[in-house]
Amino acid sequence: MTTRSIGDDAVKARTGCTWSEWFAFLDRKGCRKMTHREIVAVVGGAGAGPWWRQMVTVEYERARGLRERHETAQGFVAGVTRTVRAPLADLWRAWATPAARRRWLPDAPIHIRKATERKSLRVTWIDGASNVEIGFAAKGPGKSVVSVQHGRLRSARDVTRMKAYWKDALTALAGRLER
Repeated sequence: MTTRSIGDDAVKARTGCTWSEWFAFLDRKGCRKMTHREIVAVVGGAGAGPWWRQMVTVEYERARGLRERHETAQGFVAGVTRTVRAPLADLWRAWATPAARRRWLPDAPIHIRKATERKSLRVTWIDGASNVEIGFAAKGPGKSVVSVQHGRLRSARDVTRMKAYWKDALTALAGRLER
């Protein structure tokens, strides 16, 4: 059996059904042949709240082979998070300043579409087809966290490749900042 991201007890407490009950119900409604949006509507019609509509639908799609792990409606997403022993201001500067970024990310000319200082960056990746969202947060004195979500990837293989790329990049970044 596939491991679910949320256990049966929790889904039953919040929606009134276990995973197997949801899946049997959705099968009876013909959801194997529906789009994501159509399945969400069926789940919503059964009384699930907005967040649970998405959760139940995604788990159903995965269980029935309609969606792969890391797959979204816009493609695949690779996510990597790293805690760095450096103040948030230094971490932000290492990303937001082109000269500083080239020191640890030399092979990735990126286009920053939107920047919210010390909180987030929205970036168009060098291929022009995928996007990167970077989030920043302080974790205490002299400690910060950066989260990278690389979306609109074409395949699960791209997820594996980009996760490795971002892990290596964030290791290089931490090496520079933690000196």
